Amino acid sequence: MTTTTILLLLVSLLVAAGLSFYQYLYKAKSKTKTTLLLAFLRFFSIFGLLLLLINPIITRKSVETVKTPLPIVIDNSASIFDLKASSSAKEVFQKLSEDKDLNDKFDVQTYQFDTDFLPSDTIDFKGSQTNIDLAAKSLKNIYKNQYFPTVLISDGNQTSGEDYVFGFKPENKVYPIVVGDTATYLDLRISQLNVNKYAFYKNKFPVEVFLNYAGTKSINTTFKIAQGTTVLSEQTVAFSPSRKSATLNLLLPADRVGLQLLKATISSKEQEKNTYNNIKNFAVEVIDQKTEVALISAIAHPDLGAIKRSIESNAQRKVTILKPNQVSSLSSFNILILYQPSGEFKAVFEQNDTAKINTWIITGNDTDYGFLNQNQSNYSFKMSSQKEDYLASFDSQFNLFALDNIGFEKFPPLENPFGAITASGNSNVLLYSTIRNIPTDQPLLAFAENQGRRTAFLFGENIWKWRADSYLAQKSFADFDIFLDKTIQYLASNNSRKSLVVNHERFYNSGEGIEITAQFFNKNYEFDEKARLTISVTNSKTKQAKQYDLLRTSNAFKVNLDGLAAGNYTFTVKELNSNSVYSSSFEVLDFDIEKQFVNPDWNKLNQLANQTKGKAYLANQTDLLIKQLLADDSYKAVQKTLVIKSPLIDWIWLLVLIAISLAAEWFIRKYNGML
Repeated sequence: MTTTTILLLLVSLLVAAGLSFYQYLYKAKSKTKTTLLLAFLRFFSIFGLLLLLINPIITRKSVETVKTPLPIVIDNSASIFDLKASSSAKEVFQKLSEDKDLNDKFDVQTYQFDTDFLPSDTIDFKGSQTNIDLAAKSLKNIYKNQYFPTVLISDGNQTSGEDYVFGFKPENKVYPIVVGDTATYLDLRISQLNVNKYAFYKNKFPVEVFLNYAGTKSINTTFKIAQGTTVLSEQTVAFSPSRKSATLNLLLPADRVGLQLLKATISSKEQEKNTYNNIKNFAVEVIDQKTEVALISAIAHPDLGAIKRSIESNAQRKVTILKPNQVSSLSSFNILILYQPSGEFKAVFEQNDTAKINTWIITGNDTDYGFLNQNQSNYSFKMSSQKEDYLASFDSQFNLFALDNIGFEKFPPLENPFGAITASGNSNVLLYSTIRNIPTDQPLLAFAENQGRRTAFLFGENIWKWRADSYLAQKSFADFDIFLDKTIQYLASNNSRKSLVVNHERFYNSGEGIEITAQFFNKNYEFDEKARLTISVTNSKTKQAKQYDLLRTSNAFKVNLDGLAAGNYTFTVKELNSNSVYSSSFEVLDFDIEKQFVNPDWNKLNQLANQTKGKAYLANQTDLLIKQLLADDSYKAVQKTLVIKSPLIDWIWLLVLIAISLAAEWFIRKYNGML
């Protein structure tokens, strides 16, 4: 407290004492106990009120000891169980987490990971994926700007995520405890198989296969791909201690339309401990159609290359870039993309009046809007010569097809002349334009349907910047390419709109997410948020059926069917209010990535330890790790002095005591007839 506050408190004491003395003791005939009690109560009440008026600041100090955090992270994936290391992993985990000396020195906190990173509540070693990189990133977020060691109990066999060796902070030591048998066994493995989901009838489709070998002697193996009892490809692959991997590139025939199930196998005459990883089932859907897209432009622009690459990321699409004077016939194309039309496009528009091909018109600074006003009737344009930058605003009520907001509002602006764009008929707007974050109520990306012909409009150039920005944000073009693919898919179809639209894959790998989305539209073809959708999934072999409710997202209904066993399934989606029904089927392929390993990856975990200046240990070396952690003087508890300053007026109990004191004084005076 300051000197002024202390002086005020002394004055308050004197004032309170003086007033109570004058009231009850000065000229009093007798000083009874009642009189003395009343004097004290009056003194306390007056002094308390004066204290509240002075409101001194009360300072309290406390000392807090902050220990260094010690996260103990255990791998909860199924590979630990498959390597017969679940019991040893649990024993090590319990020994470390319950060690008294470690708990005295560190703030021990326990976690588990598989596909998710969670507190260690239920360790059952049933996780379908191993993502050590997720554990590294989660620890970074939890312990920001802290210096701490990490104990990682794992086999090191990661099946998803980025390289975990560089995921941990190099200044924070990591001590991996490697669980599982580290002895080397002879093992052949199909480590990865890459194939497109779709192939075209009477073409050949590529298959890329990565094979690995663990062993100490030279062997010859047989690799084959079969469909049922028919062998489509077979060859001999030699391995040796110096050649432990091989990459095969094959071309297989697509001779039948529909879903084709194939099996890749590698075998030898040697005995193996694990043969599950010698087989890999995969599937290809052979289709007898391909969407031909004509991208017509009279100018050169980066948008053309970006659009072509994005559309052709779907193997069902092929884009041909043409100039207007190179278009002799439109009969071989399913979709036209007219990039910044001008007078040179007159012949193209005239041909399409007869061909009636669905069209996507993209405008920009080189567009002739007078020409567009004359040659299409969906929108009218009154544009100036002034250029403007337009940002995008996503309309969550858009219902022509299901599409998530991929961050359109964060994309760079598109450039287009400033002016008024007016719809001449019905149109559906996916993206509205904003100018410097001010809504304009003008469309940026819109769709129209007129007499059975579908047309899309993008009012702005430089969409290539959107694709680049999407990659920078997501480290992948996938989100943007899906957005463009759905636009092309809508234009590629002239089918009348259905009230219940369901999207799903024809096949899934076991262990992967199985997601089915659906949309239900009312009579006005508006997305019905109040729809009640259920799905019934039946295993074709066992006839076992399960029912689920679809949960609503922003513009669709969704259900996750994770955990289904390998096999064929039929399903029916039903809208309960209207009884609309959609039925189809899919197959879950037998592939468990967690069963692909014979040994823990000691080299990888040891590399992680060296990268962070830690050390890798085996499960039977846990005591050595405990000694190492206890002996490391760089991890010391820190004492912090906490100073808490609080004004007296915040102490509500003083006000309560003053009220009690005044009430008691009034009651005693009343009782003794002194009022």
